[in-house]
Amino acid sequence: MKIALLGLGTVGRGVVEVINENKDSIAKRAGQPIEVKYILDIRDFEDEEVGRLIVKDFNIILNDEEIEIVAEAMGGVEPAYTYAKASLSKGKSFVTSNKELVALYGAELLELAKNNEVNFLFEASVGGGIPIIRPLNQSLTADEIYEITGILNGTTNFILTKMKEEGRNFEDVLKEAQALGYAEKNPEADVEGYDACRKVAILSSLAFGEHVSYQDIPTEGITKITKEDMAYAEQIGCVIKLLATCQKQDGTIFARVAPVLISKSHPLAMVNDVFNGIFVKGNVIGEVMFYGRGAGKLPTASAVVADIVDAAKHKGTNIISLWNREKIELKDKDQVKVRYFVRLQKDEACIENVVKEIFGDTEEVQSPYNEYAFITNIETEEQFAEKVSRLAGFTIMNKIRIEK
Repeated sequence: MKIALLGLGTVGRGVVEVINENKDSIAKRAGQPIEVKYILDIRDFEDEEVGRLIVKDFNIILNDEEIEIVAEAMGGVEPAYTYAKASLSKGKSFVTSNKELVALYGAELLELAKNNEVNFLFEASVGGGIPIIRPLNQSLTADEIYEITGILNGTTNFILTKMKEEGRNFEDVLKEAQALGYAEKNPEADVEGYDACRKVAILSSLAFGEHVSYQDIPTEGITKITKEDMAYAEQIGCVIKLLATCQKQDGTIFARVAPVLISKSHPLAMVNDVFNGIFVKGNVIGEVMFYGRGAGKLPTASAVVADIVDAAKHKGTNIISLWNREKIELKDKDQVKVRYFVRLQKDEACIENVVKEIFGDTEEVQSPYNEYAFITNIETEEQFAEKVSRLAGFTIMNKIRIEK
């Protein structure tokens, strides 16, 4: 089976490497050998083996009837979206690791694939090398999924792990992550939570069958987390993780990305360094967890090639995915029930009485700093925000949601 690869960056090179390295086992699983006939890239390459496959015009790929699968590893919405639509309309299956593309146009492209009896597959778009899309579509179809919560970004998990274990501040560890290649020169998509937001939007849409727009998901990053927060977390038996979650609550769907204090006994508390973990709860199977490297050349490439094999095995048959184009209206974020860990600078001796007057009985946390720290009772985000507004005369050092 002849395929075309769009983009020869890090992931694209990984796809070529995996196909060449494991060609015999891939052929057995696909039922036939898989051969890369074209690689679309605007650059020139000195490597003769790669250079002979390079084309610069997508129409060469589109109009070649031998090409049955197109694998995209370029990133960005355009021209990936245009190429995906054209490929599927032409009867070619389309495989991608592009979370932006899937989060925005997943439902539309799945519908287009179904109408043309081909497949749009995107296992690598969420968990890198962690299989999660396929289990949601196949293995967990007997379950009513009511929660997916995950650590979906390896860069932020690396930073938080280092801050916890080495007592370092955010800016210092970010520089190390950039030096190691875990964080981009502009790390905004990772550290502000945008990457995790797109991924949980995809998972939510697949789990609940209707489109969840990432633009509707409240998203906070980790830039305000300090080494002092980490010390408090250790004191109360918690760790801080950037969690992306979607849940059914009171007949509505709630989604959020934010740093959260979770108990050390929580399964996700043990997911450290650049690893990712995805925690799924169903009404029949109970709790299931998926764990592994969420990014990197070969883990991501492995997931892309797995989709290529799946598309080859299902030639002429559409793999059903329950994700229609009707948009889900998410639960009002102000009505979500939460608890917070709050740190106040201890400017005045009366601060304890003021907190008790505003928040009622709280759980005080002993502070090694000149601060007053406490954990609120469960209340809505709106109620909490109103109470915080009454602390206008005090300096709020930080406030972090806690699930303990």
